[in-house]
Amino acid sequence: MYKRIILKLSGETLAPPPEQLKSGETPSYTFDAQRVDRAAEAILALHDLGVQVGVVMGGGNIWRGRFTEEMNPVNADQMGMLATVINALAVQDAILRAGRKAVVFTAQDMPRFAELYRADKAIAAMEAGAVALLSGGTGNPFFTTDTGAALRAAELKADAVFKGTTVDGVYDSDPRKNPQAKLLKDVSYGQCISMGIKVMDTSAFQICLDQKIPEIRIFRMDDLNNIVRVARGEDVGSRVHA
Repeated sequence: MYKRIILKLSGETLAPPPEQLKSGETPSYTFDAQRVDRAAEAILALHDLGVQVGVVMGGGNIWRGRFTEEMNPVNADQMGMLATVINALAVQDAILRAGRKAVVFTAQDMPRFAELYRADKAIAAMEAGAVALLSGGTGNPFFTTDTGAALRAAELKADAVFKGTTVDGVYDSDPRKNPQAKLLKDVSYGQCISMGIKVMDTSAFQICLDQKIPEIRIFRMDDLNNIVRVARGEDVGSRVHA
């Protein structure tokens, strides 16, 4: 059983499903109340297994990329970091409404909104029974929240990084483009780096390799129950390790 897990939660997990967006029936393009609550329930179900949980928030439901090629990439990345803070606050609200504890940490100093991230404070919050919602990315441009998840896992001495995706796990090529792509159930960090696997950033794999993070578990996230299945040791998705 895992003691401490860093869960990479994408912003799209909180957004209306694509079919709802296409129908024009949603009042918000960024959040769906039921999906926010469902994400909070999945996080708490993981926590209820006796696992200390840190959640690295993505921001893709609010902001992704740049308006134009001419846009300053630093500004664009800063906007993305702020999007992850908004998502963390939304998930915190859902967890608190469920009568549980959650603390939002940010990589940027914004004391009216959240705690400034420090590893010792995040560990103390998790050890006190709260979910640590880790937002603001790494605090620097040019790094994704995948890399942020690996970095936080190293800092917080996590047993694993969990990442949900839109595919079943690690493939040797993009299964959405190549119908012959092969699912790799068990693969090393080095193999992922040498093969240029795109399901997670190369820098994230490299950090996990260098800092001896025991494993990354990659699985399909459209069923949030997979989070608990993986934590229980079920054969779901792919395992990446040293």
